[in-house]
Amino acid sequence: MPEDDELLVRVRACGVCRTDLHVIEGDLPVHRPGVTPGHEVVGVVEGFGAAVRDFTVGERVGVAWLRRTDGDCVYCRRRSENLCPASLYTGWDADGGYAEYTTVPAAFAHRLPGELDDIALAPMLCAGIIGYRALRRALLPPGGRLGLYGFGGSAHLCAQVAIAEGATVHVMTRGAAARRLALELGAASARGAYDVPPEPLDSAILFAPVGDLVPVALRALDRGGVLAIAGIHLSDTPPLHYESDLFYEKELRSVTANTREDAREFLALAARHGVHATTHAYPLSQAGQALTDLKAGRFDGAAVLVNDLS
Repeated sequence: MPEDDELLVRVRACGVCRTDLHVIEGDLPVHRPGVTPGHEVVGVVEGFGAAVRDFTVGERVGVAWLRRTDGDCVYCRRRSENLCPASLYTGWDADGGYAEYTTVPAAFAHRLPGELDDIALAPMLCAGIIGYRALRRALLPPGGRLGLYGFGGSAHLCAQVAIAEGATVHVMTRGAAARRLALELGAASARGAYDVPPEPLDSAILFAPVGDLVPVALRALDRGGVLAIAGIHLSDTPPLHYESDLFYEKELRSVTANTREDAREFLALAARHGVHATTHAYPLSQAGQALTDLKAGRFDGAAVLVNDLS
């Protein structure tokens, strides 16, 4: 049942995010034993707590990764709520969307654009938002050259925003299907994960959770370039060499979760530019298979669970 400030949401669709794998497999520290994963939820309001005033039963809402902050720390006050030390997360601290129902604080529920269906919207609620934040963290100049390392659920949405804003996008990723998708979406080139892009990069984003790619991406940057690491988990990085990897004012930046403002900005941009997710639907009852296929790289784009249990 929802708390006083929460919504009870009947899940209609839930995206399958690599973070779910990190939670299940223990790459991230356990916050709640046996937690139900899932934080790209599209559903409808079934009920709400006594303190909720601005939602109605039957309204479609989105539930994303960031679940709650204290709202009063120095980070929240400076609009960096993603850095709040008291922050809590859907599918990590509280049960998420791999279920018939979930809950969300009303202040952290997202109103969704009406143009897209549930399956198309689900990946937008984490993959899209975090890709958008990573793009902004990468400080891509107008008309710049952007490299994307890894091309899964998040990167293929990020690429569409960057291209719509005038960037030249080069993709480096392991899968042939992912490389084909990148070219179909307008990337200027698509090569292997460790290959050198055809021109120096102004900015790069590392989506693959592979630390070995950090120096590879740094070496691909032009002078003054920025590499943003988008994932919540990264395998160990090899030693970096100052002269070849970091000199000439190259920058290495991390990305931590997202803010609600990021979500609002991205959803508006996605609607304006026609950003769309390449999706593969699985019944909710086959969530385990979807995660297995994600880990094995058996599909391009993003998997989405469709509630077949209610």
